[in-house]
Formats: sequence, C-alpha cells, structure tokens
Amino acid sequence: MNERAPAPGGLALIEALVNTLDIATGADRLDTAEGRARFRLAGAAEADVEAARELRESLRAVCLAHAGHPPHRDVTPLGELLAGAPLRVAVDDEGGTASLTGAGPETLHSRVATAVAEALVDGTWLRLKGCESPTCHWAYYDRSPAGRGRWCSMAVCGAREKMRRYRAK
Repeated sequence: MNERAPAPGGLALIEALVNTLDIATGADRLDTAEGRARFRLAGAAEADVEAARELRESLRAVCLAHAGHPPHRDVTPLGELLAGAPLRVAVDDEGGTASLTGAGPETLHSRVATAVAEALVDGTWLRLKGCESPTCHWAYYDRSPAGRGRWCSMAVCGAREKMRRYRAK
C-alpha cells in the first residue's frame, strides 16, 4: 500500500508481518502458501499460523502506540507473546563481535524478539509505526527528521485524511 522503503534490519520482518493483513478488504496473505512461506510457515500447523496472526495483531497495536494511537482492538500484550522466545548473545571469539540470536529452535516469535531487541539497541524501534487511518493501520518506518509521520502513504492515506478535513470545513 505505501511507497516507503522497507524498514531497516530486522524491523523489515516485523513490518512485512504486520502488513500481511489488508484491513480494508480483509485479505490476509497468511491464508496463502506464498504468504506463509515468507515467514517460514509453509506446511505449518494451523495453530502455528494462528499464533503468527496473534503476534501480527500485537505488533500492529505496538506500532499504533508508537504513533500515539490506541490499539485497533484487544490483543495479547506483545511482551507476553515474546516471553517464550528467549534470546542468546553470541560472541565471536576471534573478532569479539556480538550478535543476538534466538535461544532454542528458530521460530517466528524468536526472530521477531531478536528484531525487537536489535532495534531497541540501535534506536530504531520507536520509528516503526502504524498508519493513523482506521481503514489501513499499515506498518511503516518513519524516516521523517522529527519522527512525527502519521500515515503509511502521504499520497494515499494522508491525502484522503486531508481531503476529509477540507470537505468538513
């Protein structure tokens, strides 16, 4: 829906997951084999796909909170969903570089937890936001200098809102 560049680093995974559901039409890419494959859910049990949907909606609520908006509906808090996805710090013995990885089997939840932790460290977490439009709520990475972006697309959602305000005058 938006013309913005994808979010940096692991936030691209989160942005892509949130944007698997088109709220306006109800189309859910997690209903398709191609959509599931992108998140390594191909051949997954329906319970795993439902868990991915629950994670997606909790992430959407957090993105909306980052933009100063209330949750779109009641969701399980993200912290609860990621509590079962512990992280491990891996340190290279030769170079001393460190990285985060999921501890245990790699799941969508562990990859999301890793992405959130890395974004917290590099200061990008709060820039992943949810579109203000109630018929959209698409996730986008806010690259504006002041970090006050409101819509996923100024050409679509922003223009619609500005036109509504104009017509209301």
